[in-house]
Amino acid sequence: MLAYGAGDAGAFEVLYSRHRGPLFRFMLRQVREHGTAEELYQDVWQKVIVARERYRVEAKFTTWLYQIAHNRLTDHWRAQSHRPPAPEDAVERAEREPDPQTPERQLSTFQERRRLQLALEELPADQREAVMLRLEQELSLEEIGEITGVGRETVKSRLRYALDKLRQRLNS
Repeated sequence: MLAYGAGDAGAFEVLYSRHRGPLFRFMLRQVREHGTAEELYQDVWQKVIVARERYRVEAKFTTWLYQIAHNRLTDHWRAQSHRPPAPEDAVERAEREPDPQTPERQLSTFQERRRLQLALEELPADQREAVMLRLEQELSLEEIGEITGVGRETVKSRLRYALDKLRQRLNS
């Protein structure tokens, strides 16, 4: 990011290619609607571009990037004033997902993924966000705290409650 801020356009391409997939998946799982996720995702990268010259190394780039994403999502939810339901065709989309396994395995895998997805959707937004940042992005408690604006102990608490709820839901 420092190189990009100093005018190296190629450095942006490296950052973008390294973080585009995980960041987009994070946004999509938060809003659960492809078009909205794409719009918010582009907003995050636009903010990175605008801030390139002001960027200072105070944390890992990933932490800074997800802080921007978190803030953009917060703005989005405030504007929406509610969390929208999953798209009506969510199950159909998931069923269209190609899988080279046998139909029986495919069904079993789909059912397990769907159970996990439903369990994640039942979590409060702050707990779901903490779980996704920890498991999908492999961020530390401190990094999650920086992104979400809460302390390490609050992050630990959110993760503990979320994982307890997930275990309970998936074992029932």
